[in-house]
Amino acid sequence: MTEWIGIGEMARRAGVSVRTLRHYDAIGLLAPTDVTQVGYRRYDEKALARLEQILYFRELGFALEEIAAMVNHPDYDAMDAMHRQRELLCMQRARLDAMIARLDEAIGGKGTPRLEVLDMSEIEKIKKQYADEAKARWGGTDAYAQSEKRTDGYSKDDWQTAQEGMNTLMREFAVVRDLDAMDERVQALVARWQQYITDHFYDCTDEILAGLGQMYVCDERFRQNIDHNGEGTAACMSRAIAAYCAARRG
Repeated sequence: MTEWIGIGEMARRAGVSVRTLRHYDAIGLLAPTDVTQVGYRRYDEKALARLEQILYFRELGFALEEIAAMVNHPDYDAMDAMHRQRELLCMQRARLDAMIARLDEAIGGKGTPRLEVLDMSEIEKIKKQYADEAKARWGGTDAYAQSEKRTDGYSKDDWQTAQEGMNTLMREFAVVRDLDAMDERVQALVARWQQYITDHFYDCTDEILAGLGQMYVCDERFRQNIDHNGEGTAACMSRAIAAYCAARRG
């Protein structure tokens, strides 16, 4: 039986704000596993594990767009990520131990200044290498950065309004989910969906839209969240987006 975690409890366990979790959802970093009929976001154990990964990356100083590039990539390997995180944390621990030892010497009036213990270059080199590998394989980092900047000033009401608008559109997709992907009503909804993302989060180009359409069915969390409006809604959106983008390419 699934143990559901509400957004408030999720935020409390992680030591982050509810607004942070809403932001992570908005930029495609961490979607709720489920949204109830009255709009409450719920998370399961898998979502908790994903948040743990995200927060370890944040603790290590990675930017949100870098984290998104890594964890959203189809080839993302959580075990490999944990090994890399451990490597970086061990390097940071060794650096901190050396700094503490040097301070102990200085407090005791011993030793000579050793600025090399403050050197972060090797740690930064490995972090950059890891981030660059992800960026080379994932093209959406500009969108994530733009979304972070655009939503930075959102109030609680702004987030609620933006989410309600997306929920409304998904419910409209649910109504037409049995229609042909090229039906004009379905295609009109895709155009509205693309514009809504552009207006509220980031410039949703046809290329980004096509990627989102694939993610709606390939990522189980997104599929379940969308299908809360009706089984098959995510597949409908994916098919309709693919048809829309293909038509736009001519």
